[in-house]
Amino acid sequence: MPHRIEVYVSKSELDVVGEKLKRRIKRDLGMDIDLIRSSDIYNIGLDIPYEKLMFLSREVFQDRVINGYCIDKIAFKDFDFYLEVGLLPGVTDDVGRTAEEAIAVALDLKPDSGLKVFYSRGYAFKSAGLRIDDIKRIAKEILVNELIQDFRIVSRDEASSSDGYIEPWFAKVDLKVKPEVKTINLNVGDEELIRISKERVLVLSLDEMKTIKDYFYNPEHRKKRLSEGMPEDITDVELECIAQTWSEHCKHKIFNAKIEYYDGSSGILEHIDSLFKSFIKKTTEEVRREKGGKDICVSVFTDNAGVIRFNSKYNLVFKVETHNSPSALDPYGGALTGIVGVNRDPLGTGKGAKLIFNTDVFCFASPFYDRSLPPRILHPLRILEGVREGVEHGGNKSGIPTINGSVVFDNSYLGKPLVFCGTAGVLPVRVCNEMGETKEIREGDFIVMVGGRIGADGIHGATFSSEELHSGSPSTAVQIGDPITQKRMSDFLLMARDLCLYRTLTDNGAGGLSSSVGELAELAGGAVIDLSKAPLKYQGLNPFEILISESQERMTVVVPPDTIDEFLKLSQKFKVESTVIGSFNKSGYFDIRYHDKRVGYLSLNFLHHGNKQMELKARFNPVRKNPVNLELPENLNNVLHKLLASLNICSKHYFVRQYDHEVQGGSILKPLVGISNDGPSDAGIVRPDLDSLEGVVVSHGIVPRYSNQDAYSMAACAIDEAIRNYIAVGGDPDHMAGLDNFCWPDPVESTSNPDGAFKLAQLVRANK
Repeated sequence: MPHRIEVYVSKSELDVVGEKLKRRIKRDLGMDIDLIRSSDIYNIGLDIPYEKLMFLSREVFQDRVINGYCIDKIAFKDFDFYLEVGLLPGVTDDVGRTAEEAIAVALDLKPDSGLKVFYSRGYAFKSAGLRIDDIKRIAKEILVNELIQDFRIVSRDEASSSDGYIEPWFAKVDLKVKPEVKTINLNVGDEELIRISKERVLVLSLDEMKTIKDYFYNPEHRKKRLSEGMPEDITDVELECIAQTWSEHCKHKIFNAKIEYYDGSSGILEHIDSLFKSFIKKTTEEVRREKGGKDICVSVFTDNAGVIRFNSKYNLVFKVETHNSPSALDPYGGALTGIVGVNRDPLGTGKGAKLIFNTDVFCFASPFYDRSLPPRILHPLRILEGVREGVEHGGNKSGIPTINGSVVFDNSYLGKPLVFCGTAGVLPVRVCNEMGETKEIREGDFIVMVGGRIGADGIHGATFSSEELHSGSPSTAVQIGDPITQKRMSDFLLMARDLCLYRTLTDNGAGGLSSSVGELAELAGGAVIDLSKAPLKYQGLNPFEILISESQERMTVVVPPDTIDEFLKLSQKFKVESTVIGSFNKSGYFDIRYHDKRVGYLSLNFLHHGNKQMELKARFNPVRKNPVNLELPENLNNVLHKLLASLNICSKHYFVRQYDHEVQGGSILKPLVGISNDGPSDAGIVRPDLDSLEGVVVSHGIVPRYSNQDAYSMAACAIDEAIRNYIAVGGDPDHMAGLDNFCWPDPVESTSNPDGAFKLAQLVRANK
């Protein structure tokens, strides 16, 4: 018989969680609640004698000074409604897993005892006139993220009739029918190709769908497929893998497009072959040549993050990325994944970097927005609070200090917030007698999946983030991060690195295994994996879902055969799951299997280079500059007060103080400075090596409103601001590197986007 231990705050103590919830309900929903009491609930799926349950309650879960506990009953007697919130099946349950470990130690249970603990949280509400619909509204609009959580409500009368007894609540897994691989007939007309792309959230254009069709029905390729035991039609595994790889998120198709750019201010027509190659990469190469022997770049444009020199012992690794679309649907989960996701990029660069600081920049609509909202758009205040909490939980629990960032407000971010998350790390110059930034794979090396298990969260993450949000945007595209699992994994991998147990590694990016193994396979020359060997959060996932799921806390590691046993043994010691799912070869193919049966067989050349270069048109017409009224009002005090109270000038200490700036002990200049530590700093400084007085400066610049006039000036001023902030705290101008990140509206002209050519022209000018 399963049991339930509920731990609550004693009446004599302040229930901080309950009080905080009361204030938020009043602020966000306009509802006054007289009393809210909260509790932590441990649902134990093992028949444990009552005296041992009491022992666990007292010695494991209860703080005797402030807590009480109750077994198999609701802890509270005087309430109107009781709400319990728990995780859906398959979502990583950190607290439940930690409770399992604690119970196993306390009761000396064996690994095969069958113990399973599911964590949930209880809330008892008491208030005159409170209705069940009010509780449902509180649950759905404040407490419950329906992508990952469920809830149940018990009324006072229901609790009385059962004498307070309540069944333990476990996440029930509804197993699907047997997983299957489907074939898809692409030998159809244009309309059907477009329908297939839309229904499967492939976000592939008609031209791209026709490219895939032509390739798969080419007689030579078809003959090769049949000889390898593959069906004539493409499998869903193959089509989904191609879609993730060809997504804008992964391939940056717009940045690599051929662009016909007309400048209306000068009348010049220009043909640009790749913005990336013509401006970003070319400029970097020119600056590196000018610096000659003082070039600080170690590795750029080739790995998960850029690498520059720091000192003779370490190099610096830095990466920033956005999680805008997921944060619009699920602010907490999307933002949490943003920070833990970007953590894995420096970790997956070269042979793996130790993470030393985070930086975050957020752009929201006004939290006081009071007009009607478009369908499926959350209120900006809810997005702001969710993003703040998500990045706080992801960063603080990972043990990485947040030392730089900003918050920008403008109602143009109503449809989608901007959530920039960045992480820097230090990478040893040499690792196991090899350069730390290098990646090498040899034939026969094992493909090892390390960290969290695969679930349905994050499916179509890459393609979903490559299209506009709409009412049908899939909630499963948002993946849910788990910083505790990731911290364990990171610590394990850094020790394995220093013990020379692996060659290299990479993050399971937006396309999951299709991204990580697909990219490493190109470096190696080929790979074979068996999806049935990948650990799952629950059974029932189809093979294509296993391949493309972006479920978090996972890395793909390249381990030589002669160190695999020691690697797996160390992994077990750290309680990190590591599984061999395949090996690398020189076949030239990404060979995908399920229970040893081939379900995908993709040429690496076609997978990575088969999509055609986009051809786009950009048209720039200067924006008419409105005259500025320079007349000063009589009372400048009122003007000053109004300015100081404006959202983009007022203090952001409410945000800043909820992030950990001190962990690791290396932060020198914090986000808040001055005599009272209440003024924003220009930049942050971290000392990554506590045995050295050498520091790293991180600054940033962002001036989005300038784009209303000209994106060229916007980009120039953002760079200028970042450099001035860097110099202001003592940064060396001769040892400085910039990292740019473009967030842009859709620049491809269409009937639904008639000014796409102008938006593309703005992107061209920003790149210039």
